[in-house]
Amino acid sequence: MVRLPLTPAEVERGQRLGALLRRARGERSMLDVALDARVSPETLRKIESGRVATPAFPTIAAIADVLGLSLDAVWAEISRPEPGAGPVDVGHHTPGQLTA
Repeated sequence: MVRLPLTPAEVERGQRLGALLRRARGERSMLDVALDARVSPETLRKIESGRVATPAFPTIAAIADVLGLSLDAVWAEISRPEPGAGPVDVGHHTPGQLTA
């Protein structure tokens, strides 16, 4: 299966997701959060750094649960429009959906 290159919007959304997770993790170690979420520390590091811009939904759901974040809050944060951008059509998204 050939994976299409990510769009600039997907890369930006991945960076916002990483920043959100880093902020939510606070002083907790990456290792502790990863183990509690049952993901590898390397996976969490790649998501937080934006290297994995479109992680699997179950992975984000598990990390968000460990960090006490609702999936609605995660989606609202990572899908917010950039300043100067047009309105975002969110009518096709279901709560907690992380990829378009």
